[in-house]
Amino acid sequence: MGRKMRKALALVAAVAATGVGTAVLAQTVPSAPANAASAPRDGAHDFDFNFGVWHTHITRTPDPFGAPAANFVMDGTVTVRRIWGGKGALEEIEADGPRGHWEGMTLFLYNPEARQWSQTFANSADGALQPSMVGSFSGSRGELYGADTFKGRAILVRGTWSIAGPDAHRYEEAYSQDGGRTWSVAFRGDLTRISSEAPKPAAATPPTADDGPHAFDFDMARWRTSTSRLQKPLTGSTTWTQMQGVTDVQPVWGGKANLAVLESEGPNGPLQLISLRLYDPVAKQWSLNFATSGVGVRSVPMVGSFEKGHGTFYDQEAYNGRMVWVRFSIFPTGPDSARSEQAFSADYGRTWETNFVNRYTRLRG
Repeated sequence: MGRKMRKALALVAAVAATGVGTAVLAQTVPSAPANAASAPRDGAHDFDFNFGVWHTHITRTPDPFGAPAANFVMDGTVTVRRIWGGKGALEEIEADGPRGHWEGMTLFLYNPEARQWSQTFANSADGALQPSMVGSFSGSRGELYGADTFKGRAILVRGTWSIAGPDAHRYEEAYSQDGGRTWSVAFRGDLTRISSEAPKPAAATPPTADDGPHAFDFDMARWRTSTSRLQKPLTGSTTWTQMQGVTDVQPVWGGKANLAVLESEGPNGPLQLISLRLYDPVAKQWSLNFATSGVGVRSVPMVGSFEKGHGTFYDQEAYNGRMVWVRFSIFPTGPDSARSEQAFSADYGRTWETNFVNRYTRLRG
């Protein structure tokens, strides 16, 4: 699905990470335009129709460019959770068909500056977010576009949302191999409502001694989050600021993925952040994907694994115009506490400077 996006991380570290993330994008909320009447349409709640639980009837075409195209049908359930009051969403899909059981998910994020939505799909079989599609709505129809590959060839992808009413809609995905002149449908889902709200997450299960797909089990809870952030990393600064908030971590795919949502306050104001963590069963690694509500674009994923209950993840990002290595670690410090840290290296891992320290205390009830 869709095109992978990267947002320049010059904004990074202007707000605190949460212990569920990496160098996060600074949360900036666009100011109201002087002439509201001429302002572009705000589509922050265009996907409100999608929240809840749905029955889905899916028609898939594995080779839409084949002649003739062969289809197969699946039926299942789609559950869509609200994020940031509707400015984001996480969709979980479970369906069964002639090829067995299938699990997928889609992350929806609203970019308030561009006034566009992105949707990014992942399949539980590989645990990796695919390239994102980006677009917007006009009335009851939304169109999002991106680029991908199919059988090694570059293609364009179009995702179309058609709202039939409060209790029914259709999602259709089509591919083009001729620059958008013609389109071949690869996926169609017809959805009918089961309930208006997604059920509350199941109670956290006891943590398992697992460095693989259940390594984050210890983190499935609601946490009081205290963050210390180093101002102006890599400058010799010794000045730290503090943030206080709450992090809620919910399992996805039975624990093979999870979503952490932070609400926090600090000197720079409120912060809303998510971290979507996905397990790749082939590579036996986790990817950590971050976004803030003020930017609405996911960051470069961090990738790593756990060893003896200690998770360590890495990536390379632009910071203040230069490329740095970023290391994030997270681990339990007791039955009701945990800690995470973020560090930068400007010399390719020879030395590291810690710039976030996050402490978690489990909240009861």
